[in-house]
Amino acid sequence: MFKIAAAFLLLISVSVGAQEPQLKGGLSSYLTEHKIYPPYSLHNCIQGTVSIGFKLNAKGTIYYSTVKKGIGTDLDDEALRLIRMTNGKWIVPLTHDTTTLVIVSVNFSLSGYDCDRKDKKEIALAIKAYKDEKELIDVVLNFYRNKEKGNYKQEDEIKILQIKADLGIDDEYLDDRVNAGLRKQKQGDIQGACEDFNFVKYMGSDKANDWLVKYCK
Repeated sequence: MFKIAAAFLLLISVSVGAQEPQLKGGLSSYLTEHKIYPPYSLHNCIQGTVSIGFKLNAKGTIYYSTVKKGIGTDLDDEALRLIRMTNGKWIVPLTHDTTTLVIVSVNFSLSGYDCDRKDKKEIALAIKAYKDEKELIDVVLNFYRNKEKGNYKQEDEIKILQIKADLGIDDEYLDDRVNAGLRKQKQGDIQGACEDFNFVKYMGSDKANDWLVKYCK
């Protein structure tokens, strides 16, 4: 058996005496209940702290969110997902400046998973491998963005298709990504859903086009 721990720290710049935005039911308990340790980092014993920045409007809706400082793996995506899931659940005091960037630091740690035996160099190599794969994904995304603009070489698409095959990005993978986007949409994470739908689009697929029109205008 193994245990997964995630600690959460809310940091926000406010004037003395000012009230901070509060999550209904408490931020730490909410995030602990909903966190899912992402598979790549779990299997490679990758741990660390991810800082997420976000802005709230007066109704408690998150209208902007981003990874401020990450690990460079799927821990970043999970931390961002968790914060986006709190959308609409914030109590925002009248004194809150809605242009203020709220910073939440999410610490991911593992225990009882033999991670203490994992060599630090091996973990560093796993992080590098993840980043290298992400760079290849960006190559594919950029190609199809340029293709949409008419700025591409047709002969280059053969190389792009090979990269996709090497990465395992096939119809099943893209279907899973569309379904992930739909789940995020139901949770109220429209930004995350549209990122998934756009990912599918710029992988050269039309599987998410209808959802892009419906949710991402």
